[in-house]
Amino acid sequence: MRPRLWLLLAAQLAVVRGSSVLQQTPAYIQVQTNKMAMLSCEAKISLGNMRIYWLRQRQAPSSDSHHEFLALWDSTKGTVHGEEVEQEKIAVFRDASRFILNLTSVKPEDSGIYFCMIIGSPELTFGKGTQLSVVDFLPTTAQPTKKSTPKKRVCRLPRPATQKGLKGKVFQESLSPDACTETTAILQPYRSCLAHGS
Repeated sequence: MRPRLWLLLAAQLAVVRGSSVLQQTPAYIQVQTNKMAMLSCEAKISLGNMRIYWLRQRQAPSSDSHHEFLALWDSTKGTVHGEEVEQEKIAVFRDASRFILNLTSVKPEDSGIYFCMIIGSPELTFGKGTQLSVVDFLPTTAQPTKKSTPKKRVCRLPRPATQKGLKGKVFQESLSPDACTETTAILQPYRSCLAHGS
């Protein structure tokens, strides 16, 4: 049966979507134009020689949307491409229980939701899908700004005026009214500093 006919079967047979049997990662990926994208589909059951298919849905799921067959993995043939697919851009390979869809030189028109699928009897089982967004420029992450910490003012109490007398003895001025005024003036900067909380 030609690969294109599977698109008709997808609309007619019972479909199991978002099954835990097929786990797709990542759920969302953003890739820059002309770069490579790798989508993974891991089978949680033994598939034996069962084929695994990769489909693309170019628009958001709706009654008008359809699946486009891209390629399948066959244990004997390897990658089998769908019709009207750029074969040099798409490859499928197997790594143990994981099936990788490798897309090279992606373009914005490659954006869409990619599903892996297996064909059972009689139902089709889909993974939950990986949304691929191809953009010309990747968004930049703003660097966090460092908050500057204001320097604390250090208040030091001025030393009281002293006088040295004979033989190195220190005599402090008597507490006359004038001396009290001078002492208040000396302490004023310290009080002002405390009042500002620095």
